[in-house]
Amino acid sequence: MNIIVLAKLVPDLVEELTIDPGGAALDLTFARWIINEFDDHAIEQGILLKERGGGTVTVLVPDLDGADDVLFTAAAKGADRLIKLGGDFNGVNNHALARAFAAVVKELQADLILTGVQAHDDLDGSAGPLLAECLQMPYVGYVSGVSINDGKSLLRKEYPGGLLAEMEVTTPAVLGIQAAEQPPRYVAVSKVRQAMKTSSIEEQDASSLDPCGGPTVGRMFQPEAAAHATMIAGSPDEVADKLVDLFKELGVL
Repeated sequence: MNIIVLAKLVPDLVEELTIDPGGAALDLTFARWIINEFDDHAIEQGILLKERGGGTVTVLVPDLDGADDVLFTAAAKGADRLIKLGGDFNGVNNHALARAFAAVVKELQADLILTGVQAHDDLDGSAGPLLAECLQMPYVGYVSGVSINDGKSLLRKEYPGGLLAEMEVTTPAVLGIQAAEQPPRYVAVSKVRQAMKTSSIEEQDASSLDPCGGPTVGRMFQPEAAAHATMIAGSPDEVADKLVDLFKELGVL
């Protein structure tokens, strides 16, 4: 089975993010890029499928700072093929990213495409459904388990309220992974360095990125402080009386 995993790089929220002088985008000049958490689970799920049923795992990432580290780490975990998509991906929306990914995935003739179900920088929907639309393939999101049988994928999908569902999807298909069947495996730095010596990164160009369909941001700003919380002191009866008076003042009672 030919499994393709698409991974996004997102700004590290540990670092302080700033808004550029234009006021409509983040200043990503000094941003630290890390793999999207859900995409890390997608890589793990792809490798688990390979270990159970054979096949190959190809990991595809956009060319941003840290892309090589993500790819070599994936190789150390068990990925077979590493592809870096070249182009200016700073501030690119998911519509453009999905189209760029789709052009490469079509050539790879994948049986199964995995990606994270969402990312913390998504403003226009997750990349998975957009990619599925470009490829004219079925899409299932919020997947937390995958098994393959006779060319069909048996999926475990999570719903709000702790509900689980199982569904069968004919491959090829695009899956949005919420959680792999086990946490992403840890690999030692020494193993990653070994992968750097034994694995190679292929580069493919995506210089033409079409942002059509994405939202137009008019303004970005830090949350502005308004009213502050008021602490009500006193005994339980006194606090209750003050709350009743407040609710009457607000017209609730």
